[in-house]
Amino acid sequence: MITRTLSEIAAMCGGELSPAADLHTRISGVVTDSRKITADCLFVPLAGERFDGHDYGAAALQQGAAATLWQRGRDGAPEGAVLMVDDTLAALQRLASAYLARLAPHVVAVTGSNGKTTTKDMITAVLEKSYKVHKTQGNFNNHIGLPLTLLSMREDTQIAVLEMGMSSRGEIALLARLAPPDVAVITNIGESHLLQLGSRKEIARAKLEIAEGLKPGGLLIYNGDEPLLAEVMGEPSFRAPEGMRTFRFGHAEGNDDYPTGLMNHDGGMTFTSYRHAEQAFSLPLPGSHNVINALAALAVAAHFSVGDEEIAEGLRGLKLTGMRIEVITTASGLTLLNDAYNASPTSMKAAIDVLQAGKNAGARIAVLGDMLELGPDEVRFHQEIGRYLDPARVDAVYTYGPLAASIAGTAAERFGPERVFAFTDKEALAAELKARCGAKDMILFKASRGMRLEEVLHRLDDASPAGQH
Repeated sequence: MITRTLSEIAAMCGGELSPAADLHTRISGVVTDSRKITADCLFVPLAGERFDGHDYGAAALQQGAAATLWQRGRDGAPEGAVLMVDDTLAALQRLASAYLARLAPHVVAVTGSNGKTTTKDMITAVLEKSYKVHKTQGNFNNHIGLPLTLLSMREDTQIAVLEMGMSSRGEIALLARLAPPDVAVITNIGESHLLQLGSRKEIARAKLEIAEGLKPGGLLIYNGDEPLLAEVMGEPSFRAPEGMRTFRFGHAEGNDDYPTGLMNHDGGMTFTSYRHAEQAFSLPLPGSHNVINALAALAVAAHFSVGDEEIAEGLRGLKLTGMRIEVITTASGLTLLNDAYNASPTSMKAAIDVLQAGKNAGARIAVLGDMLELGPDEVRFHQEIGRYLDPARVDAVYTYGPLAASIAGTAAERFGPERVFAFTDKEALAAELKARCGAKDMILFKASRGMRLEEVLHRLDDASPAGQH
């Protein structure tokens, strides 16, 4: 994490120290949440619609913060070490950008509608055998989370693997200015944020801001199966950095790399690829879509001259950020597929593919919740999911939420009403699953984050199923 004197911090973020501040006091780390104050940290009070961190500046100093930023013009500045700035958020971003510039690691930036966190984890796994790597923790991928990620870097970081998220145009452009990438990865273009952006092409334009932010001569690694990306890059408004290089991955053989062999094994995948034909790679997670994510990681590793054996070792030991197709086996023998972090039609179908390819001895059960922020076509998208489910490969469908009821409606057309159940209450849903699920059943949980569908899963994690399906 950042460790600098207050004098250095002031110079890096463009602030002015109060008379009570000691220029030589050392700051260790930066905190924006007053509930998470650490000794000698710099507290950065941010203002939101329903809160203002300035209300907690004095308490932060009392709890051990070495200093606090303070926005000029606000009353009530606490006694002690205060660093006056015009805007606390902008100062946080300047500080992070300056720290990154001084450490000067290579930057790998990852975005996409689906799979960016898993791909970030894969890239980290294949690089950390050869380099000192720092990655985005959790989903700290926005205008606040990215600066905090940068400021938590160790001084000896060689490669920073940064997730860049967005909900509207211009957000990724800002993040790429804060941390200009040497390598940018776009996993795919899905339907997330259709409500805000209106069309998949507009989503592609927003994601491609990451390419426009590349350093001169930088490398763009993107999903070549998505024609919208090439279309947008061909538009007069697209501003490619000088000397930008590209690499395409995907299912199609016309890409620079594509799978040449796929095999399911023990809840994971083994694959070979066109560019790495002599090496078999194993992933400890299911789904052919994750093989495509892995191809992006292979391309990044090859760019940094990591050998195939080291790549294979990294993928075998992959550790995922929570709630991304976590495979949980309960004491009672249930297999729970936890993919409840987020959902769009594309990622929902990919998760259903994983369930439908399951090799378990019992029933395969889909528990699906609302997909949020899909705009005026949200009902149609849910209806399409109901039609996508295969009654020959899924034994029962449970839905949770008002939009997901449309999944149940179209699924029932082929499954029959005796195999499809719609719920609006989590307790009732959990009770039904406990009563009906057998010891060797596999249950997929998939919904948007706002539905908190993992709360139902947690009720089953230690459950002892009472009956057979």
